[in-house]
Amino acid sequence: MLDMKKFLPLAFLFLFCPPPTGNAAPTANNLPAPEAVQGVSAPNEKVRKLASGFSFTEGPAVNTRGDVYFTDQPNDRIWIWSIEGKLSCFREKSGRANGLYFDNDGALLSCSDADNELWRIEKTGKHSVLAAKFKGEDLNGPNDLWVHPSGGIYFTDPFYARPYWRDTGRKPRKDGEHVYYLPPNRKTFSRVEASLNKPNGIIGTPDGRLLYVADIGAGKTYRFDIKADGSLANKQLFVEMGSDGMTIDAEGNVYLTGKGVTVFNPRGRLIEQIPVPAPWTANVCFGGTDGKTLFITASQGLYALRMRVRGGGLPTK
Repeated sequence: MLDMKKFLPLAFLFLFCPPPTGNAAPTANNLPAPEAVQGVSAPNEKVRKLASGFSFTEGPAVNTRGDVYFTDQPNDRIWIWSIEGKLSCFREKSGRANGLYFDNDGALLSCSDADNELWRIEKTGKHSVLAAKFKGEDLNGPNDLWVHPSGGIYFTDPFYARPYWRDTGRKPRKDGEHVYYLPPNRKTFSRVEASLNKPNGIIGTPDGRLLYVADIGAGKTYRFDIKADGSLANKQLFVEMGSDGMTIDAEGNVYLTGKGVTVFNPRGRLIEQIPVPAPWTANVCFGGTDGKTLFITASQGLYALRMRVRGGGLPTK
């Protein structure tokens, strides 16, 4: 008889982040050599493990203090790694939170796909639902998000069947898997991109002019211009690689995940590959007191790396 406890972590890895398609996960064999430029990680620094024992970590987000919140989706919890280096549980029953991001008022936004909803969670832990249905039909499952400087929210909605859904026979939306935008007034949200296969990671530039969206299903990442009304224009291929989560630094370099962390400059040229000692790297964000620590959620652990550069678009007090 099989000891299922030994197999649960691997099972969760494939349930919550299926094996990559196309070029979604970079390796040393399918990427060009990095450009001869200064790297982004700090000299002589290595990735270090901060915490472990989770089922599958995801969605790191930083608050104004520099604390990093992240999720353990299979166990339905949101955790905090404080700037003092202490781990604590922020909330249980998080709606199976995946991607996280703080809004401009300091509330935590969560892609909570237990019921395919976008949540806003107050510091007290109380939550409200910002988005749940589009044109009368359930969303596929909000996955990752980014907050524009204006307060508008962009989020991706791919379909990944979840074992915890009450309706385990749920099918993807007939109209596909898309990117949505909730304006600052948060009254109604709209679909702003419908041409992607399976949008997943998403991040924008701190000035609010550009949006990057990873199509993990097609193994590509695209860049869009953001218009004044929140709509997107001028879709351009950024790199021939997809990603799970994403972040950006103050120099405009874009960080993709999958097999470790892969960093591209604003021109889409590879500048650094950061290995992570875990089967799958899900997501990244900058945090810490000076914004120069890269926090990495990967499989059953939380990792960190000191950087030469500071994160882009970090929240301010």
